[in-house]
This record gives sequence, C-alpha cells and structure tokens, in this order.
Amino acid sequence: MSALYDEDVASGCNGALVVNGMVVYDDPQPLTILPITAQDPLMAQEEEEVAVQAPIVSQYNDQIRPLLDAIDRLRLLMVMKEGIQLPTIVVVGDQSSGKSSVLESLAGISLPRSQGICTRVPLIMRLQSHQSPTPELHLEYNGKTVPVEESHITTAINLATDEIAGHGKGISNTPLTLVVKKDGVPDLTMVDLPGITRVPVQGQPENIYEQIRDIIMEYITPEESIILNVLSATVDFSTCESIRMSQKVDKTGERTLAVVTKADRAPEDLFEKVTADDVNIGLGYVCVRNRIGDESYEEARREEARLFQTHPHLSRIDKSIVGVPVLAQKLVQIQANIIARCLPVIVKNINEKLNANASELERMPKALTSVADAMAAFMRIIGAAKESLRKLLLRGEFDEYPDDSSKHGTARLVEMLNQFSDELHESEDNDPTKDFLIEEIKVLEDAQGIGLPNFLPRSAFLRILQTKVDRISNMPIEFAEKVWDCIDGMVTSVLTRHSEIYYQLKVSTKRAAHNLVERMREQSMNRVKEIVQMEKLTDYTCNPDYMEKWTKLMTQQESFHKKVNDVVMCGFSRVSLEGFGDIEVEHLRQHRNVLHQAFDLKMRMTAYWKIVLRRLVDSMALHLQYSVHNLVNNDMEEIVNELMGPDGRGIERMLVESPAIAGKREKLKRSIKLLKESKDVVAKIMDRIAGYDD
Repeated sequence: MSALYDEDVASGCNGALVVNGMVVYDDPQPLTILPITAQDPLMAQEEEEVAVQAPIVSQYNDQIRPLLDAIDRLRLLMVMKEGIQLPTIVVVGDQSSGKSSVLESLAGISLPRSQGICTRVPLIMRLQSHQSPTPELHLEYNGKTVPVEESHITTAINLATDEIAGHGKGISNTPLTLVVKKDGVPDLTMVDLPGITRVPVQGQPENIYEQIRDIIMEYITPEESIILNVLSATVDFSTCESIRMSQKVDKTGERTLAVVTKADRAPEDLFEKVTADDVNIGLGYVCVRNRIGDESYEEARREEARLFQTHPHLSRIDKSIVGVPVLAQKLVQIQANIIARCLPVIVKNINEKLNANASELERMPKALTSVADAMAAFMRIIGAAKESLRKLLLRGEFDEYPDDSSKHGTARLVEMLNQFSDELHESEDNDPTKDFLIEEIKVLEDAQGIGLPNFLPRSAFLRILQTKVDRISNMPIEFAEKVWDCIDGMVTSVLTRHSEIYYQLKVSTKRAAHNLVERMREQSMNRVKEIVQMEKLTDYTCNPDYMEKWTKLMTQQESFHKKVNDVVMCGFSRVSLEGFGDIEVEHLRQHRNVLHQAFDLKMRMTAYWKIVLRRLVDSMALHLQYSVHNLVNNDMEEIVNELMGPDGRGIERMLVESPAIAGKREKLKRSIKLLKESKDVVAKIMDRIAGYDD
C-alpha cells in the first residue's frame, strides 16, 4: 500500500481520510464485514440474516461522495485526452476468470454472458449508493444518455456495444459507461476491460490478443491506476496472462489487488496460494465465491459466508481476505486513498496544461478580418523575411537556423567559391610537359607574314588566350547556376517560413520568390558571360605579378635553347625546366627557327593565365555578392508588387487561413474549454474540502 500514501494523504485505522492536511472523511466506525460464527447455530443464523440485509459495505458520508463524483465528471469530460491521468480501478483478467461474476456481485446486476469475449469495449461502471428502493440505471456512450431497466441491462449493454464496436466479436477502445444507482452498492468507479484471449474464435480478428493487450496496457500503465486482477482459483496464478501484464507496469505489485474467484471449485491448495504470494500482489488477495445458477445475490452472499466459515480448507484462510463484502471494503478504501493522493496533482496538472494552451493560443497569429490588417501583416512578413535573408546571406548570422547548415548562406557561398577556384586552377592540362611548345609553335607558324624576323605577333597570343578561355568558359556559368540554386532555396524557404500561418499567401509567396530569383539568375548569367567574353577580348593587367613571373621564367630561355641543341647533338630527348619539370624535346629539333618566340609566348601565357584565373574568381565573387545585396535590399519589393497584383487586391488572399492553423486554433480552443470546465470541477471540490477544515 506504500504507493497509495504520501505526504498529502493519510488514512488511519478509524477510517479517517486526509487531503493536504485537511480531513475530508472521518468515520469513527471502521469499515468491517459481519462474520458468521459457528459457536451458536441460532446466533449464526440471526447474524446471517443481518449480514444479508445490511449494505455490502459501509457507505461514504456526504463529504467523501463529491470526490468520486468529481473524478467521474472529469472522466466524462475526457480530460485524459489532455494528458491528465485520473485515479482509476482497472479490472483485468484472463477470459473465463470470473470477472463478470465479481462485478455482478459488487453491482448487484446481471452483465452480458456469452462464449468468448463478453466485454468488447472498456466498460466504465459507476456504482453509487442510492437510498430510493427503486434502482436507477443508465448508459452513456456516443454523447447520449440512455435510461435502462435493471431487467433489460444485459440487452442494453449488448446493443450499445454493437453500436460502438460493430456487430460481431471485434473490440473497440471507445468506452461505454454504465451508471448504477442502487441501495446497498459500494460507491465505486471501475473500468472493466475485455478478457484476455490468445486464440481468436470465429468472427474475431487474428490479432485479437494484440488489440486487447494494447487496450489493457493503456489503462494499467499510468501510476494513478489501481489494477484489480481477477484470477481463477482453478489455475496456476503465475501462468495467468493478466498477471504477466500487470507485472510489466507494476513490478513491485504496490498497486495491484488480486481477486480469486471460483474458490469452491479448487479449495485444496488455495490457502497456500494466497499466503505464499508467488506473483507479488502488493495490495493482497481477496477470495470470493461466484454466484451459481439462479441464486439471488443475497443467497450467493449467504452461501459464500458459509463456505469460508465451514469448509475444511477454505476456513483456514483469514476472514479479512474472504468474501465480496471484504472486496468492496478494500476497493472503497483504496479508491478513497488514491483519489486523495492524486487530487492535488490533478489540480496542478490541469492548471499547467490550461496555462500552456492559453499561452500557445495567445502566441498564434490573430485571424485577419480586413484588408488593412492583411496589408500590415504582409509587410511585417516581408520585413521579417528581408532581415532573415540579411542575416543568412550578408551578415553570416545563423541564430534562426542554428542546426540547418544548408541555410548558413555566407558560409555556403564561400564554400562554393573556394571549390570553384580550386576546380578552375586544376583545369590545366594534366601533363604540362607533354607536347611542350607545340601549340605555341603552330600558332606562330600560322601567324607568319611579311615583316621583321623574331617579332612576337599579338594575334598569336590572343589566339592562345581565347582557346584557353573557351576551355573553361562553362565553369563560371555552372558555378553561378549552382550559387543561384542555393539562393533560390534559401529565399523560398525563408519566405515560406515567415508566411506559414497564411495558407494562400504561402503558396503565392513561394511562386513570387522563385520568379524573382529566376529573373535575378537570368541577369546574373548574362553578366557572367560578359565577364568570360571580356577575358577573350583583350590581354591586359596592371598586376605587377605578371611582369615579375614572366621575367623569372624568361631567365631560363637561353639555357633551355642551349640544352635543346645539346640534346639533339648528344642524342638525349629530355631536359629539365624549372616550373615545368622534365620535358620531352625531341620534337623541337625541327622547329628551332621559332623556338625563341615559342618559348617567350609560352612564358607570357603562363604568367598571364594565373592572373586570368584569379581575376575570374574575384569577378565572380564581387558580382554575386553585389547581386545578393540587391536581391535582399532592393529587389524584394518585386515580390510585394507581384503578390499585390495589378489591381492591388491580391493581398485579400491572406484572409483565408491555413487549414492546419485553423485546425490547431480550434483544437486549442476546445482544449481550453475542456480544461476550464475541469478546473471548475476540481475547484469546487477543493473549496468544499477547505470548508470541511473550517
């Protein structure tokens, strides 16, 4: 019982119940059963009659009854869907364990019986003591209340079950509530779950066991649940599937109470079973006798009392754990304790959930009702999007997307620029020593004309330059395309995020953003092509590195020419040239007349080409940075114009709210309404408790 008590709850042997230090129930007479003695047959007969006529257990007084009513009201409001767990007595058991008989004995009514599963939906049984001689019963399901005659209760439950779970033998997790107001019943609320079966019978789904298991685990897992495990005396307790399930969620057994049915069918070793407690039942056992045949409930109780008093084996069992009256007493006390323990927590959880939902609803954007409101909201969206893009693409601030590196714009642009530079510089021929000077010689021979000898034609240099630029001309264009793909993704993503709450606007904004980027892309591609064409048009640089590099390379000209001549004379075919490595020169013997010019042309192009490549990278970097700056700071206004439309009425689309946002808003409103009703329910109870203390 340790789990049922804490600093907020105390329960004394005299029946007192305390919540938060306030006594809410104090019965000076403890809840007791009326035993039958065997010493005096006449006295025993008289006491039997008294026991039969007395209520099944002493009742709550007017102070404790409202606690249970409050919990039942919260259950009816379905506050558990909001994650607020309620104290619940959950009745579980294997098929044919006698669950229905136990519940019938407690409620004093007949429940459905059949082959296979009798309970196909969670049956919430609310038993309420009722002083009127005429019982009042009704069913609550699918939002309606159906009064029922006691003699027709079985039929009514079957009809309601069919409406909830369908005809046949399938099950459903939608609950059915049975309210029983009757003189002599204990004030209890229990949830009866389908009996556990492993083998489906005809008409049942193949996964019937898994369905039942999932329902049971949902109900017994919360710490607020008390597990009433119904076991048949005729079986080994350790083999019961209901025991295995309850042990998974209640390993210590501190919230499990076992009811042993059919004690009269297997009395021989029942005493040993309940005293050994091999299956760790923390709240103990209660042994009962099932009602047999057409016995009245009074007759069944009389026979039960006589059985445990006179049977040679069953009489050994302590009288404090036998009989339906004892079971009712235990359940009433356990229920009172768990409600008292959980009520302050329920109040706290309802308040926290209500405050959280109210705050979330407050943070949601207000539904727009006028064009002026829509325009103001739209301009806020554009302003926020521009600021986000400035952070991502210009300032390198990524606090809005800390974990999404694909949105870290400046970092991605530098990464792509470095990759472009590396690829550009690696685009040279794989082997610069192969066919050394052949291209230069061919161009020089084609450029020959009548003129001074040993003069380097500028046309030859330009021809080689243009050829080299043509070879890499696609690389800047491909790089720019890649950059604009990245920018397109970022702009679209940022604008979509900021307009998420406006469904129609989000679609239009995404399209307008893409159109803007495509226009910018087209302009950028034209500019990139111009940059490439400019490099082909003329050879110019003011960078002193050119002359420095060319001069350094030309210092090897005379030695190279001499080595080529020596190689020819000595029969060798390779010479070493700084900056190029070992060069095959056999093919140069027949071109010695233009060798000096070809070498000069090669060294000029080598020095100048480094400048060209660096200039291409610099130009691309400056151009793209300038384009991004204009996009964010100036061209975003084009999105505004496109969305506004030629007649300026496009902004009205914002008045249509996203289905997801509208659904979330309505869900929060329903949740807040439910939680407010729940808060009112518990507030009245807490006020009443405070009144008791006064």
